[in-house]
Amino acid sequence: MRGAGALPSPPHISPATQLDWHAPVHALGSAQTDFCEAPAMRDFHFPGRSPVLATRGMCATSHPLGAKAAIDVLERGGNAMDAAIAGAVLLGICEPQMTGIGGDCFVLWSEGGSDEVHALNGSGRAPAALNAALLRDAGETTVPLRSAHAVTVPGAVDAFCHLSDTVGKLGLDAILAPAIRYAEEGVVVAPRVAFDWAKDAGTLQGCARDYFLMNGAAPKAGDIFRAPQQAEVLRRIANDGRDAFYTGEVAEDMLAALTAQGGLHTAEDFAAVACTPTTPIAGTYKDLEVVEHPPNGQGATAILLLNILSHFDIAGMDPFGAQRVHIEAEATKLAYDARNRFITDAEYATRTAHMLDKGTARDLAALIDPKAAMGSPAALSESVHKDTIYITVVDGDGMSVSLIYSIFHGFGSGIASDKFGLLMQNRGAGFTLEQGHPNEMMGAKRPLHTIIPGMIRQEGRVVMPFGVMGGAYQSTGHARFASNLADFGMDPQTAIDAPRAFTDAGTLNVERGYSDEVRATLTRMGHTVAIPDTAIGGAQAIRIHDSGVLEGASDPRKDGCALGY
Repeated sequence: MRGAGALPSPPHISPATQLDWHAPVHALGSAQTDFCEAPAMRDFHFPGRSPVLATRGMCATSHPLGAKAAIDVLERGGNAMDAAIAGAVLLGICEPQMTGIGGDCFVLWSEGGSDEVHALNGSGRAPAALNAALLRDAGETTVPLRSAHAVTVPGAVDAFCHLSDTVGKLGLDAILAPAIRYAEEGVVVAPRVAFDWAKDAGTLQGCARDYFLMNGAAPKAGDIFRAPQQAEVLRRIANDGRDAFYTGEVAEDMLAALTAQGGLHTAEDFAAVACTPTTPIAGTYKDLEVVEHPPNGQGATAILLLNILSHFDIAGMDPFGAQRVHIEAEATKLAYDARNRFITDAEYATRTAHMLDKGTARDLAALIDPKAAMGSPAALSESVHKDTIYITVVDGDGMSVSLIYSIFHGFGSGIASDKFGLLMQNRGAGFTLEQGHPNEMMGAKRPLHTIIPGMIRQEGRVVMPFGVMGGAYQSTGHARFASNLADFGMDPQTAIDAPRAFTDAGTLNVERGYSDEVRATLTRMGHTVAIPDTAIGGAQAIRIHDSGVLEGASDPRKDGCALGY
């Protein structure tokens, strides 16, 4: 298989939303967010996506094969956790630039008949022998993205095995079967996957180029990608559990690749991997309670951002106008400044309560000029701070799962193991090398993670597992999604389809779904505005109606869909 020719244009907002985003807001729904109501009716004059409706089970994710695998598992008698793991692991074959068993995961779930949300941290740690001083002494100021030092020991496999044993019903052999089959037989490369593959192919190094390129080039849409060596690893995990990955031949293969690149990882680092049950955190925005994963994920950032936005009349703004983008961008700058100061491994995170405090949000909101962009958020907020794949599944018994699973940057570190072609994440790049910082790199420590699963409760009831992919964007994406629901009464599909903007590294990226007039206004307000080459993020959600109807929504920015039965 040879390299792609002309790739499709970067995915962006669907034609329906481009045509009609500037219709009066009442055409999109009132600001009522009672999730007991019937699903909203879209305007069928325009192309677009209808919500997917079912009663016995639903999955929404970023690739159709992942969604189908999850539904197949439900139909075989598995529960939502079985289905979510089956779909997620398969997505590592369908979207290898995004995720794989060399990566990490975080999971939120609620049992059928219960509105308590559980959390599991499936993120890995730095090797015990590594610390920031070693890299500072080598002249580094940040963790090199494509180095073995950026590779934290992958935690997802341990988490999946634990969840299969403690929450699932079918067992690993059944839930890994779809991924094993497709890794052997091959998957057809989808359009968005091909776009991302070509963009990130330069990250691949050494034998990773043999495993993930075809005759030295990225595959194009319609080509077939196979990973039989990964199928063998998954087969061993299905037979022998997590030890088949973290000890023995598979672990030795990963260790050899990392050692050859100067890594300090040991067999003990791999054998010691253990996921961590933890307690979710939550914040309210109007009548919604947004439930997030605690640090080392950035869920507290999303809650802080929503708390800041609550000090502004967002519902009184044009939902697709410049003023809303401006306020959200300024709030994002301040919330992410707090994230960069405080979020780290839970064992080192002492300022989470400060981030969740309503007073912190009030003081930060007071720093926002409604008419002008700020310069350095760090300088302004100093006085206040003194001291992606995603898959969601709901089953017929009411179990809800929100699962996010990633290798961080496109193709992670670009380092793959020689024998099995296991691609290693570069989550260690989430550490800082700054001496004394809470998130300073240390041995056996977890770094700050950008990936966060979400849940929404209303009046104490779990009504929607959801997630927004897109690296650092995810906290802003959670806040934007919740605001679309609460402030403008959008149904989940409309809330996902809506155009996005994100301020990052001094640039306000504004999708093409916004008008040129909006971009011009934002420029006059002092923002450095750009149209991103790639659409911002991707999202999935399932609304659980009181009637038992499940309403699935899936982002057109990705290749995926919602499926139910």
